[in-house]
Amino acid sequence: MGASAVMRQVCSNIFHSHQFLFLRSFSSKIFVKGLAFSTTEQNLAEAFSQFGTVLNANIVLNKAKTRSKGFGYVTFATEEEAREAQIGMDKKILHGRVLYVDMQPPRKQSNTFSQHQSNDV
Repeated sequence: MGASAVMRQVCSNIFHSHQFLFLRSFSSKIFVKGLAFSTTEQNLAEAFSQFGTVLNANIVLNKAKTRSKGFGYVTFATEEEAREAQIGMDKKILHGRVLYVDMQPPRKQSNTFSQHQSNDV
């Protein structure tokens, strides 16, 4: 059996054994905005751990990396835990601020100023 045939067989075995986790359409990562500037990643993980196993809590920092931008992400072990956290923590107060929790961050809007300019001269 040639090397390419072996490689095809290995790829086929992996594909059919459901080990292609990245092909799954779910996400166990949630987007959290409205964080207090004093909230740490540990605080964030602790607040969300009541809904399941928190694998990672990440707060996005400004370019100088000295202060929070007020939003971050929490990754859970399962999609179900992430959904429960999204429902359970959305519009709840953490460190004096109302949290807004979503399964996906809002998409960046492109600058469409030129599209909205009038064609009248």
